[in-house]
Amino acid sequence: MQTTERTVHGVEYTLADGPAHAVITGVGAAIRALVVGGVDLTPGYPPDRLRPFYSGTVLAPWPNRVRDARWSYRGIPQLLDVTEPQRGNALHGLLCFTEYHRVEQTGNTVMLGAQVFPQHGYPFHLDTRVTYRLTADGLHTTHTVDNLGQDPAPVALGTHPFLCIGGVPTSELTLTVSADTHIDVDERLNPTGTSPVQGSYWDLRAGRRVADLDLDDAWTGLHIVDGGSVHSLRAPDGQTVSVWANDQFEYIQVFTTRRYPVGDRFVTAVAVEPMTAPADALNSGAGLRWLEPGDSWSASWSISYRADGQ
Repeated sequence: MQTTERTVHGVEYTLADGPAHAVITGVGAAIRALVVGGVDLTPGYPPDRLRPFYSGTVLAPWPNRVRDARWSYRGIPQLLDVTEPQRGNALHGLLCFTEYHRVEQTGNTVMLGAQVFPQHGYPFHLDTRVTYRLTADGLHTTHTVDNLGQDPAPVALGTHPFLCIGGVPTSELTLTVSADTHIDVDERLNPTGTSPVQGSYWDLRAGRRVADLDLDDAWTGLHIVDGGSVHSLRAPDGQTVSVWANDQFEYIQVFTTRRYPVGDRFVTAVAVEPMTAPADALNSGAGLRWLEPGDSWSASWSISYRADGQ
């Protein structure tokens, strides 16, 4: 079943198939809600409220930050808009507040598309598409980027899903990040280097309670098994919500907040964000893909739910 509705987040696409239900917004191609078997897997937000903390949004053609909103292409300085003024950076790409159009919608799937047009700071022409497909235990997502321009284009992708397990306070969940290396940052959250997680605050390989964590951090050295890495939140009773990302996503970011708005109160929330490149990739080149004219590139990830005992 599919329905559409226009809200302050553009046209919204509701997908429903058996025990799974999702709401995808046109603006930012964001996941506004995901429910499996009556269990909320995202904290969600009302259709008439501003989307909090980039919740569920696609981040393209770069995720995270560009230091000082500046980089260089073929020796020519490029100046992006400063979209994180408190830190002086360009944040989360160019499509977060663009309304994607529907390309295709059949059964339990919707494909949305948006173009990046040449502009100051990013003189490239891209066609981007994101396909959301409901599964029995969650949601599978595939991103595709085509270079429509005449020059090689630097591209990276990310996404910003907040996860929860309905009925369980997020502060009581155990977060596991399957990664060996932490991306060290300065006070403006731009990378300064890397360090092994062994014995550090950022070693989440065995899991730690969200209540004990304060994070806006990225990792690499992901544990790739069968073509992808898995990172999870587990409830005391064994319920688990996981993010799987294929090996195109070489980085994972985790953001925690105690001020995610739910109704008339604030709650703890956690975003687990697959990224193909870290912050400031346009300058460092880390994880950056250079698409030749006419080239296409895809990457996939998913959210899945497992009930106690499964």
